Amino acid sequence: MTIDELKSHARAARRDIVTMIYESGIGHPGGALSIIDILTWLYHQEIGLNITPRARVVMSKGHAVAAQYVMLYQLGKIARTEFATFRQINSRLQGHPSVKSLPDVDATTGLLGQGLSVALGMAAAKKRRQDPHRVFAILGDGEMHEGQIWESLQQAAHMRMDNLVAVIDYNGFSSHDPVNQVINLEPLADKIRAFGWHVLELQNGNDMHQVADTFLLSRHLKGKPVAIIAHTIKGFGVSYMENNGDWHSKTPTAEQYQQAMEELRS
Repeated sequence: MTIDELKSHARAARRDIVTMIYESGIGHPGGALSIIDILTWLYHQEIGLNITPRARVVMSKGHAVAAQYVMLYQLGKIARTEFATFRQINSRLQGHPSVKSLPDVDATTGLLGQGLSVALGMAAAKKRRQDPHRVFAILGDGEMHEGQIWESLQQAAHMRMDNLVAVIDYNGFSSHDPVNQVINLEPLADKIRAFGWHVLELQNGNDMHQVADTFLLSRHLKGKPVAIIAHTIKGFGVSYMENNGDWHSKTPTAEQYQQAMEELRS
């Protein structure tokens, strides 16, 4: 798939994320829009939902699951008519990923900080079975405040889990507040390297060319797990949501929805 095709898929996914949250009246648009370029690469270039065994995605920042659902929609696993049921009782599309409702999400997550541990377990199982596919854990930058993340970073390096990739969505916000005002993460790359990981800095995680280059490079790094620090913009693609912590969890009005659709058509 070409970069232009991937960019087109990401734009369509942004429209669908905003539509899903607007139609259901609830959701977390900011963090879903920041990570969607990376998920577009993963689901269209790395995962292979219809093969067994395959690579896995653990959406540790589970509140941004709308981004994962629109990927599954693009791959024929979810019907568009389900969008309006997002986060409703008895819907398959719950507010956090649930393998009981939808096995293709790969992991049930919700409590922040636990997803990297889940991904590490999956990676260890793949090593034991000599399965060459990788496991990708999508972490929020606010999650890096959780102690369990750092325990998993230690353990994964000790076990030399070079089939594990932690992708940190560094959009600068922990929920509604600037992440480094809550607890300063810096120097984040140096800290993760000190724990024994390869570290790649993705300077613009909303640029598909850079996303492609970084993930292709990650395939060649061996002997250690890989962390990709992806610098993104919360709410990317919708002007009034960008870098605005209010849109961590908020539903657009009808007027705001129309503005978003107009902006996301270009």
